[in-house]
Amino acid sequence: MTPRAAALFSLAALLVGLAVTAAVLVPWRQPPAPRADQVAALRDLPAEQVQRGRALRSALRPGRLTALLLGLAVALLLGLTPLGAGLIEAAGRPFGGHWVAQALFGGLLVVVVGDVLTLPFAVWRHRVLSDHGLVTQGWAGWATDLAKSYAISAVLGALALLAFYGVTRLAPRWWWAFASAGVAVGVVLLSFILPVLVEPVFNRFTPMPAGPLRTELLALAERDGVAVRDVLVADASRRTRAVNAYVSGFGPTRRIVVYDTMLREAPPVEVAAVVAHELSHAKHRDVLTGTVLAAIGAAAVVIGIYLLGGWDAPVRAAGVTDIADPRAFALLVAVVTVVGLVATPAQALLSRRIEVRADAHALALHGDPAAFEAVHRRLSAVNLSDPDPPRWEHLYWATHPSTVERIAAARAHARGDGR
Repeated sequence: MTPRAAALFSLAALLVGLAVTAAVLVPWRQPPAPRADQVAALRDLPAEQVQRGRALRSALRPGRLTALLLGLAVALLLGLTPLGAGLIEAAGRPFGGHWVAQALFGGLLVVVVGDVLTLPFAVWRHRVLSDHGLVTQGWAGWATDLAKSYAISAVLGALALLAFYGVTRLAPRWWWAFASAGVAVGVVLLSFILPVLVEPVFNRFTPMPAGPLRTELLALAERDGVAVRDVLVADASRRTRAVNAYVSGFGPTRRIVVYDTMLREAPPVEVAAVVAHELSHAKHRDVLTGTVLAAIGAAAVVIGIYLLGGWDAPVRAAGVTDIADPRAFALLVAVVTVVGLVATPAQALLSRRIEVRADAHALALHGDPAAFEAVHRRLSAVNLSDPDPPRWEHLYWATHPSTVERIAAARAHARGDGR
């Protein structure tokens, strides 16, 4: 079998595997929240709260869409013209045009160009959030966090670039097989390692003091059959007024994390309702499901890029002769950007189905639909979310059910209508 035929077969197998995995592991059968309850929930929310949430989302929407379109335009400009190859070649020229220099410095340069051009929109977003009172972090802290994020991305990106183009040199005909396997393994490793290593870079965590809430949360986890090592409090108030809680880590590193803002804003019964939702993700291994799907998808993209190299038009447009050439990295970025935009609504749908199951799990485990409704009313008010966003926006981006959907689900559960 030729490498190209093997790649075609492997891509088909991965796509089938992706579909089967999604069909088996993603909970598709949760009934939708009754629309009548959603309408009633929206009507019952304070008008001022709804207006504030919609005002913030309306203020953020133009910048979000513009940044998305600009990022796409930059990726296509660099990837489908010789401009990207020229930048990469220029970055490697001081080092004699060596492939390592082109892959490392040129590849990072392409990414930096896109980041710099869209940076004003990140600045603008921070300003909007500050003006609406959701962000408490000043510009110095924001810039520090941004620098930390760029540094982590640069280190991971450099390792990925050197590994990828090293493989293309060692196995010029079969690099796609090794690279697809490598990227799948990388996705799995990062999913397990990053939460433990990266979270402390951006937040400080302290054990929750002994008391009724800590005891209740640990008892909730024990009743759910989820082993947790500790209950921690994150100093989220350094950055935001937003409230949240989550379960992080795997096995011996798993812990419940509660924002300090949540402890200030919500009573213990509502904190427990949110933690019950988060425990569902651990119990049903939702992170593992997402990781497996991401790993299969990433491997498929790598093979797709290899097959794209057999199509002369985009390769010639990029000003290169081989898609495995480091100077073609901008073309790879363009492909990944387009794939990401196309895949976003599918990823959002998968996430929403998982979150619907977690809500149902929380209602059953915690057993207090009134507290569940109250905490989501509070989350919407404090986090300034639109409780019933435009349908197109919800379908394309939303990773969670809307506030009115969650309130409707709680009311349906309270009636015992089979949810």
